[in-house]
Amino acid sequence: MRFITRKDIIQQLKNDLIGKDAYRGVTLTYSWMANQFGHFSLGFIPTSILYTFLQSKTEIARPEIWAAFIIWGCWILFELYNFLGPLLFNANAKNQEIQKTDYTFYPEWGNITFDTLTDLCFFGLGAFASSLLCVYTPIAMLIFLSLCILSIYPSYYWYSTKMHLQNAGYPFQLRLSQWKFKIQENHKSLITDFVKNPQSGKHLLLFGSKGSGKTSLSVAIATELSIKNNRCSYVTATKLLSMFFEKAERVAISPGSWAWHDSSLLIIDDINPGGLIKKDIIRAPLFYELLDNPEYGPFNKEHLKKMNTIWVMGNEESSETQEERWENLFKQIGIDDSNVLRVNLDHH
Repeated sequence: MRFITRKDIIQQLKNDLIGKDAYRGVTLTYSWMANQFGHFSLGFIPTSILYTFLQSKTEIARPEIWAAFIIWGCWILFELYNFLGPLLFNANAKNQEIQKTDYTFYPEWGNITFDTLTDLCFFGLGAFASSLLCVYTPIAMLIFLSLCILSIYPSYYWYSTKMHLQNAGYPFQLRLSQWKFKIQENHKSLITDFVKNPQSGKHLLLFGSKGSGKTSLSVAIATELSIKNNRCSYVTATKLLSMFFEKAERVAISPGSWAWHDSSLLIIDDINPGGLIKKDIIRAPLFYELLDNPEYGPFNKEHLKKMNTIWVMGNEESSETQEERWENLFKQIGIDDSNVLRVNLDHH
């Protein structure tokens, strides 16, 4: 079931274009559009300046074409440096056994390539729009129209992807490659597989003390899945407890929003603090009692069981009795132990 439809995209576009951001807030979709307008301007303005110089100071033929190609070419070289620089630098670092510059999780280079090509489309659009305004030429019009056609799908993809990200409700933005904390290699492989091969009904338990990076890791994992247009939701445990008593079909936060039970991945954060606080603040029996309330209990358990979930926990070693442990909660919901994955960020 598609939650973000063409109608939702058009409504979000209207929201972004009409009204003042000073009182409505700046959305990720608005920021993306502003970013691409900036790329367009960085192609348009330098081309106009260079054309004026070439036309008045040189005898070069067709200065409007040369100006557009030169400026676009400069941006292509600049983006190549931005794109290839990290790749080459990290390759050299590995050869020299310099580990400080290595990524904990490697970037999605295919996604970054697509983003770079999208930016270059808008640089080119600006450059050749300026060329057409200076002097109309068929070749500039052909290139401009070709770039317009080429930019349609990337614009649709990135705009709808930003809607997936903003509807998830993350507290901050973070890609998995930006996560820089320590983690065991087997846990790293488990998370990589969780992101690349998502299967329904998997429950990832992230244990760790304060400052171990468990919340940021959960957001980074979900961000990668949001970029693949999965429906993800971030919620704190206390807020989720109140949601167990409602059955909203859609959430009116922004066009295309979804309720927690419609998520393909749910992050449940701040379940317990961990570290020096040994006792669980939110106990598993209380969580299950509110989950299995008389009105919505079966509905809640059915959806929580089948969706992917990241549980941001505290200490893995607990002094609680067997009946109070979270493993018992999963059994009560009907989650098989083989679908429960564990990562402890305190073990390096």
